[in-house]
Amino acid sequence: MPIYEYTCKDCSHEFEALVYGNQKAECPKCHSKRLAPQLSVFAVAAKSGSSADAATGACGSCGDPRGPGACSLPDVD
Repeated sequence: MPIYEYTCKDCSHEFEALVYGNQKAECPKCHSKRLAPQLSVFAVAAKSGSSADAATGACGSCGDPRGPGACSLPDVD
C-alpha cells in the first residue's frame, strides 16, 4: 500500500494519502479529487550499532547529501 503526497488544486492543502488498488485520493480538507502529485523524499532505516552512523546519510527532509539538517544550511560553493 503506497503512500503518496499530494497538493489539492482547489484549496492548496498538502497531505499524504494511503492509496489502495484503483482508488483515487481525495483532499481531506475540501474533498476535491483535483490533486497534484508531489515528489516524495523517503527514508531508509538500516540496522546500526551506533547513532553516529545515522548522521552520515542524506537529509530526511530534503534529501541533501550533506546530511540531516543540511537544508537549513547555506550553500557552500
